[in-house]
Amino acid sequence: MAEYGKSELKAALTAKKGVELRMVVGVDGFVDEIIHVVSKRENFSSYKRIDTIEEFGNRIIKAAGLSANIELVTAQTKLGGNGPILANALLEYGAKLTYVGALGDPIHPVFQPLAEKAENAFAIGEPGHTDALEFSDGKLMLGKHAFLGMIRWEGFKKALGGLDKTIELIGSADLIGMVNWTMIPHMNEIWQGIVEEVLPKLPEGKRPVAFFDLADPEKRTKEDIQAAMDLIGRYTPLTKTILGLNKKELYEIAEVVGAPSSDLEQTTKDTYDKLGVYCLVVHPTKEACCVADGQYYHVDGPYCANPVLTTGAGDNFNAGFCLGQALGIDPGNSLLLGVSTSGYYVRNAKSPTYDDVIKFVGDWQDGNI
Repeated sequence: MAEYGKSELKAALTAKKGVELRMVVGVDGFVDEIIHVVSKRENFSSYKRIDTIEEFGNRIIKAAGLSANIELVTAQTKLGGNGPILANALLEYGAKLTYVGALGDPIHPVFQPLAEKAENAFAIGEPGHTDALEFSDGKLMLGKHAFLGMIRWEGFKKALGGLDKTIELIGSADLIGMVNWTMIPHMNEIWQGIVEEVLPKLPEGKRPVAFFDLADPEKRTKEDIQAAMDLIGRYTPLTKTILGLNKKELYEIAEVVGAPSSDLEQTTKDTYDKLGVYCLVVHPTKEACCVADGQYYHVDGPYCANPVLTTGAGDNFNAGFCLGQALGIDPGNSLLLGVSTSGYYVRNAKSPTYDDVIKFVGDWQDGNI
């Protein structure tokens, strides 16, 4: 097993600097409105917010059997969704990236910067919408997902210019990532189309990284989840198949596939044994681990007690880990690249560039973060 650590990661990144990677990422897209709930309106331009979720809940409970008028103020409108955030992070790392997903027709303004940075941006439907009610002790994410149910395999191929163009595009990619399974009702159809109609026609010897992310499958049935796991397993002979989970998702998948749940290491190993993938990677808040080709790896993260931004940290971890794997960096150092990417992101509220992450790893090694 290759050694992994901060000095080894720095050396690997330095040696790989300038390597050109092509990636295809999709398929979701959300317009996120960050919203304040008004407690008292002082004047036309000034108000006092409802500070906590408990206070908001009490306001709602008092309206039972009566009615209430609750004012919402949009503080920010921004890009959202696992796919767009993952894509943005990979673009910061210099990837030549194609995004195919729910960007809107015409492309919604929040996705315009992504579309301009990407090599290609294909819209296959209207985005979902999230009203994120923001409080001092958390957020309430109110989602409207109806348009995402219209994303189908035939529309996917059509947006890319037909099957031959789809094969050409995916055939040139070092990494493909079709993420946010939970909120895309027909994602299995897209995964099946790629594994049956596209991957068998790739050039001889071509074996891209294929990354899968479920995005909190709790609301889906066990039968749905098992079907998705079976489908992901079909990618393994044709790709370096990676399933990324957070800690909560790991234990949910472990229950579905019949892996006994105990500690993090054993649950990861037991779940990996049931899945038939090249790699299962798990990213709790303070650490990360994976099993790749049957070998277990673990790293501690650069934990940040007072993060500037946490929404998107998991997607940034995934971007770092996937970049490492696409570059051919070993799994242990890919884990370190994942936690370094998310560690930089939560401290700076933006994804790192290639040079940023090399410096971050060095600062972490020196105890200066």
